[in-house]
Parts: sequence; C-alpha cells; structure tokens
Amino acid sequence: MEEFHKVRRLPPYVFEQVNRLKASARAGGADIIDLGMGNPDLPTPQAIVDKLCEVVQDPRTHRYSSSKGIPGLRRAQAAYYARRFNVKLNPDTQVVATLGSKEGFANMAQAITAPGDVILCPNPTYPIHAFGFLMTGGVIRSITVEPDETFFPPLERAVRHSIPKPIALILNYPSNPTAMVATLDFYKDVIAFAKKHDIIVLSDLAYSEIYFDGNPPPSVLEVPGAMDCTVEFTSMSKTFSMPGWRMGFAVGNERLISALTRVKSYLDYGAFTPIQVAATHALNGDGTDIAEVRSVYHRRRDVMVESFGKAGFEVPPPAATMFAWAKIPEKFRHLGSLEFSKLLVEKADVAVAPGIGFGEMGDEYVRLALVENEHRIRQAARNIKKFFSTADETMHNVISLNAHR
Repeated sequence: MEEFHKVRRLPPYVFEQVNRLKASARAGGADIIDLGMGNPDLPTPQAIVDKLCEVVQDPRTHRYSSSKGIPGLRRAQAAYYARRFNVKLNPDTQVVATLGSKEGFANMAQAITAPGDVILCPNPTYPIHAFGFLMTGGVIRSITVEPDETFFPPLERAVRHSIPKPIALILNYPSNPTAMVATLDFYKDVIAFAKKHDIIVLSDLAYSEIYFDGNPPPSVLEVPGAMDCTVEFTSMSKTFSMPGWRMGFAVGNERLISALTRVKSYLDYGAFTPIQVAATHALNGDGTDIAEVRSVYHRRRDVMVESFGKAGFEVPPPAATMFAWAKIPEKFRHLGSLEFSKLLVEKADVAVAPGIGFGEMGDEYVRLALVENEHRIRQAARNIKKFFSTADETMHNVISLNAHR
C-alpha cells in the first residue's frame, strides 16, 4: 500500500539501523558499550523523586492538568531565567510548559507553518529541528552550524534566493550534535539579521547547564529586543537527569507563545501534575544538583578525550553538552558514518550515533554520548584500539555503500 503523505516526507530513521544491530549483538551475548543515544544514565536527584512521591499521594493531583503548565511551575521557570540570564519573563504570557523541548519544537512548527513555508535550519542538527517542520508541510533550507563570521553570508544568500522568504531561523547552541557554543555577540548579530528580514528566531537551549571549563552558555533572549521575535526552548531532561519525566519549556515572544499554547490546548492536557510540582521543586533548588550532574559529565569528557586519543581516535573536547562530535579516522572515512558506526558495533562492541542521522553535512562524523561511566568509557577505548590494530586483516571485504554512487 502507498505510504501516507506525511510519512513519505520522512527519510528512513538512520539510528534504527544501528539500534537493530546493537540489539542483535546483545541478544547474542555481546556486552555493548552504548555511547549512541543521548539518554542520561544518572538518577534523578532524590529530593525531586521524594517530592513526586509526596504529591502523588494526593488524589486531587490525579486529574487532568493544564497543558500550559501549573502557575507555580511557570513562575519557577521565569525565576530561573531571571537568575541565570537576567531575563525578565511574564509567567502568564511568556512561559508555557512542554512535554520536553522536542514536543515544544514540533508543536511550534504546527502553530506557525503553512504548506510551503521556508525554514532556515542548521545542518547537521538535532532531527526534530528539521522534521517537525517537514511534517507540517514546511520546506527546509540548510545553513551552516558554525556560530562565527562564516554563518551570515550563506544566511544572506538563503534569504535572498528563497521563494517565499523564510519565516523562521532555528538556532541550537550548545549544539546537538556538534557541541558548538555561541557567544552573546553572535546572538546580537542574529537578532539584528532577524529583525532586518522579519524572521522568527527559534532557539533550542536544552544544554544550557551542561557546560565545562567555567563558561556558561548565554541565552539569545539576553539580547535587547530579542523578545520581539524569539522563542527559546529548554528541557529538564539533561539538567536534572529527568529524561523520562518529559518536562520542558518554551519562553519568549507573547504572540508566539500564545500560538503554541493554543495548539497544545487541542492536543494534550499537560504533564501529570505531580511531575509538574516536582519540576517546580527542582527549579527552585539551590543549584547543587545541577553542579553535580555537570561535574560527572566533565569527568567523563576528560576520560573520553584522553582514552580515545590513545586508541587512535581523536575526540575534540566539547565545551558543552553531554556529547562529543568526532571526525571518523581517515582510514575509515570513505565508508561514511553509518557503515563506520555499524563496524564499531560488530568489531568493537561499541555503539555510537552516525553523523548522517543529523544531516548530510555530518556524514564524516559520529556523535559520542557521555552516558556510560568512566570505567566503561575506558573499556570502549580499549575495544576500539584493538579493532583499529586488526582492521587491515578483518576489513578486506567491507565496501562503502557510497562506492557505486
């Protein structure tokens, strides 16, 4: 039977190929060290869990909630922005709770996109940034991801040569997957560009608190006037090790937040109230939990950079996020990221995310998630070193899928 229209617009899910191989290897008894999916392994802080357990005992909290988020939660998010970024938000009109930043992005796409609208999207980037809009009938025009002076000339060309004119520009810093971090000066230039061309700015700041070396990433909303055209998405998944809780936020321009809130009101009743109360408790905390999570990822980053480097796999130290973005070693680069990722599962018992899954510009890279402990990261490096040392003998029959193109 013919595929449905929206399903046809989606490419094959690249990561599923690695996931199937990983599952098959585990079924055969292999101990796969999984550095692929960005699924935090750290437990949610106990005080947050305790608050959930306390509130869930009250049967009044078992009823439908508001998709916009309970007032206390929205006030807590506004207070976080005031403390962290010195950005003032009205919790009633400029903050909406989302079921994670991913759902927020997808429903914002529903709210603002008409069929054929052009969206400026980084390549490589987190898949929902592009596919949330593709599923609504939008058109993606890829732009570079480097947050420096090279960012703007291609952006100017994209605006000049796109018909119709783009309606929105997506930002994602710290970036998933590249781990690049933007400066406030860069954001100032972005907002000036957006206002000049009447473009909406959608910023994914999910990794605002996972940073290293004492350099906290800024928010684009710190730029004067950014509130006129910008919505920013954050998540509690990484900051508080709460991925399965599905709690995030969209904040910013009132008109855009109102549109997102209206769409959400037709689609969901919001997160379970005890989760919202526990999330409020987390946001109102003293920051100790956040600092501990950051410290764990920092140690893992340093271990990965050192041990993988000794194994012959150079991993640049990321300045932020729970990921490293590493170029495939020269010897294997011709295979492409998907085939290289499959090889690591088969030959080294290590799973990574192929860069092609984040866009065609990522095909020379793989993403490594810091979601295994330091011992397991070192073991992954040893496994990879052993594979590299025997690759000439074991890879004589491996052919790149690109070889016949």
